[in-house]
Amino acid sequence: MASVAEDFERLERHLFSRSLDELEADRSNCADCGRTPLTGEHVHLYESSRATEVVCELCRQLRREPPVASEIVRHCEHGQTVRLTARAL
Repeated sequence: MASVAEDFERLERHLFSRSLDELEADRSNCADCGRTPLTGEHVHLYESSRATEVVCELCRQLRREPPVASEIVRHCEHGQTVRLTARAL
């Protein structure tokens, strides 16, 4: 019979694995190398028969065709922040 400590360890591993899967689901990985591009890095978008592929700046040189578009990776809070301005008295 499993001890309480073993049950807690199993639960902890399960929750940790599940949280990592949820974090990875929101990321766009490079179609060529699988790396997650960093904030501020340029990524290039290519059309394929399946969908739009994201290619990192490092792997861009491996492709001959020009990208459909290029973008800069934004911080996860981009567009969700509030700017405070000084009020005139």
